[in-house]
Amino acid sequence: MATEMKDNLLDWLRDAHAMEEQAGKMLTSTAERLQHYPELRARIEQHIEETRHQALRVRGCIERLGGDTSAIKDVTGKMMAMAQGLSGMFVSDEVVKACLASYAFEHMEIASYRALIAAADTCGDLETRRVCEENLTEEEAMADWLAIHLPATVREFLIRDENPDMVAKH
Repeated sequence: MATEMKDNLLDWLRDAHAMEEQAGKMLTSTAERLQHYPELRARIEQHIEETRHQALRVRGCIERLGGDTSAIKDVTGKMMAMAQGLSGMFVSDEVVKACLASYAFEHMEIASYRALIAAADTCGDLETRRVCEENLTEEEAMADWLAIHLPATVREFLIRDENPDMVAKH
C-alpha cells in the first residue's frame, strides 16, 4: 500500500474512531434521560453496545496498520457530544430533537463508512473493508429503525405534551 494512501486511510480511521467515541457519549447521555419512551431507550442502549464494539474494531484496524488513535480527535468528539447532551436539557421537546439528531448522526456515520470502504478497497486492505462493512450494517440498521419509529415517537410526544398529568420531554 502506498504511503500516502495508507496515511489517508489511517487519518480517516482516526476520524471514524473519534466519531464512534462521540456517538457513544451522545447516545449514553440521551438514554440516561429517556424515562417515558422505553422502546426508544432500549434501542438506543442496544446501539450504545454496538457503538462500543465499532470503536474497538476501528481501533484494531488503526493498530494493525501501525497507527494509534488521536486523543485530540477523541476528546473533541466527546466534548461536542456533551454539549449536545446538555442542550437537550433546555428544550421542551428533547425526545424529538434527540431522534432528529441521532438520525442525522447515523447518516454521517453511514457516509463515513462508505468512504472508508472505498479507501480500503483502493488500498487493498480487505480486513479494514470487512470491519467497515460490519459497522456500516449496524449504522444502517439503527438509521432504519429511527426512520420507522420517528413518526410514532412524535405522536407519542404530542399526546403526552397535551396531557398535564404526563411528562413528554423525555
